[in-house]
Amino acid sequence: MKSLFHHNSLKLLIATSFLTMAVQIGQAQTPRLQLNSLDHLAAKASETVDVSIDERLIQTAIKIFKDEDPDEREIKKLVSGLKGIYVKSFEFEKEGEYTTADLQAVRVQLQDPAWSRIVNVSSKKEGNIEVYLRMLNDQIIGLAVLSAELKELTIVNLIGPVDLEKLTKLEGRMGVPELGIEPTRPKTKNEQ
Repeated sequence: MKSLFHHNSLKLLIATSFLTMAVQIGQAQTPRLQLNSLDHLAAKASETVDVSIDERLIQTAIKIFKDEDPDEREIKKLVSGLKGIYVKSFEFEKEGEYTTADLQAVRVQLQDPAWSRIVNVSSKKEGNIEVYLRMLNDQIIGLAVLSAELKELTIVNLIGPVDLEKLTKLEGRMGVPELGIEPTRPKTKNEQ
C-alpha cells in the first residue's frame, strides 16, 4: 500500500511540476506587458489614465459601434481581432516626477528576443518615443509604445493581431494616444 501511495504521489508531483512550467512558459510568451510597477506614479501625477480592456470587454464594446458610421465600422474591424488593450498614462505638473528607473521593469520585458523595436525617436526638448512589435511567424501579435515626455509618461500595449494601417484609426480613442503612425498610401504613377 505504501508503495502504491508513493508511486501515485510521485506521478502527481511530476504532473504538477509540468503544469507549473507550462503556465510559466505561457506567461513568458505572452505579448502582454506587466505595468503594475508604474502604479506608484499615480500619487505624483496630476492626471492618470489606466485602461485595461481584455478580450471579453472588447467583444462587449464592439456592440456599441455602429456599422452605419464609416469611422466606427473601421474601429470595430480593428478592435474585433484584439485580445487586449492596456494603457497607463501619467501627466505631471513639473518635470522630473518619474525617472528612467521607473521604466526599467517595462524595458526589461521588451528585451525579450520576440519583441523588436521598430521606432526610436529621441528629443531633448520633447522626450522619447519607442515602438515595439512582437511577431509570431509573419504576423504581429503585440504592439508596445513607450512615450516618455518631460511631463508625461504613456505606455500602450495592444495584444492580438495588429494591422498598422488600421491602427491609425484607433489613435485618440479607447485610451490610445496619438502615436504619429502615418498611414501608407499607394504610390501614384508620378511617384513610381
